Amino acid sequence: MTRPVAAAAMAAAFLTVSLTTGAFAQSDPSAPTKRQPTAGQLAAQERQKKCAAEWTEAKAAGKVPQGTTWPKFWSACNARLKAQAQ
Repeated sequence: MTRPVAAAAMAAAFLTVSLTTGAFAQSDPSAPTKRQPTAGQLAAQERQKKCAAEWTEAKAAGKVPQGTTWPKFWSACNARLKAQAQ
């Protein structure tokens, strides 16, 4: 009975010390670094932000047609903004 309790106490103490000293927070040097987004990805993010702002304004003004969902709105808005950029 005392062995499992002692083992649990030691494990808890080890975990506490490890977490407070940052032993688990060290990064793996062999881990791949995060890549920067491409120009196309950045452009897509900007279009999504613009379309989201348009969606919010249209919803607040009650100008979104009945049955239109965000994916449908986004698809049309994205195509429109892509055509404007070219």
